[in-house]
Amino acid sequence: MSAFPTSLLILNGKNAGDDPLREAVKLLRDEGMDIQVRVTWEKGDAGRYVQEALQLGVSTVIAGGGDGTINEVATALVSCEGENVPALGILPLGTANDFATSAAIPEPLDKALQLAIVGKAVPIDIARVNDKTCFINMATGGFGTRITSETPEKLKAALGGVSYLIHGLMRMDMLKADRCEITGDDFRWQGDALVIGIGNGRQAGGGQQLCPQALINDGLLHLRIFTGDEILPALFTTLTQPEENPHIVDGKSAWFEVRAPHEITFNLDGEPLRGERFRIEVVPNALQCRLPPDCPLLR
Repeated sequence: MSAFPTSLLILNGKNAGDDPLREAVKLLRDEGMDIQVRVTWEKGDAGRYVQEALQLGVSTVIAGGGDGTINEVATALVSCEGENVPALGILPLGTANDFATSAAIPEPLDKALQLAIVGKAVPIDIARVNDKTCFINMATGGFGTRITSETPEKLKAALGGVSYLIHGLMRMDMLKADRCEITGDDFRWQGDALVIGIGNGRQAGGGQQLCPQALINDGLLHLRIFTGDEILPALFTTLTQPEENPHIVDGKSAWFEVRAPHEITFNLDGEPLRGERFRIEVVPNALQCRLPPDCPLLR
């Protein structure tokens, strides 16, 4: 019998042939760790595997993939009932790995996998949108959302997170603001937004620190709006002087509501959600997650 509790690795199908990952799993199994592996093929697989994990009584469910995979596994864990819900472990294998990077998850696969199995589990928040859809990292709207959703897969595979910036520069013709109204606790703003970031975590789009002060266990969501009153001057100032930028609006609240006179799109950890109204609320201490002891996202 293994001296370590059993873990179930839910692996994005894109990474099933990753030889370094196979070596990392084999190495830890040789050290006595019981790691079960399941590979996703289509949407909904992660949720079914989480239910299997409950039946197996595993200690940890590890999300192996990018931000979308982490979000899908986390959302499935949050919906579980009972006292013995497994903790979430993170194995970053995506293009940008925004949540894993800001949480200081180790890049070497064997170290990340080891942390996911034996690291200390701490309670973290998750965000829920319109009482249904969840995200663990960030909801982004505006120009950045259009870019990340349209960046070609081949470009992402070749260049990683920088591919979003390159594709954005190629598609400056898409640069236009969205008119909307955003409210929260003691917060109200109305105007033209070039980019909207509502963060449980800190960064999105391949390393863009949209909510640089966000924490995942403070019971709050952080908001940053890049206003689009004059789009090109706003963009230039944002890139060159982010600390003293008249085109940036910040806020903190346990909830935010976004209303627009037309349909807009939010990207929830890689999943697009379209509509004219979004109610985004934090769910405190929603799940346990195995994170580094010096994780910058913990207060």
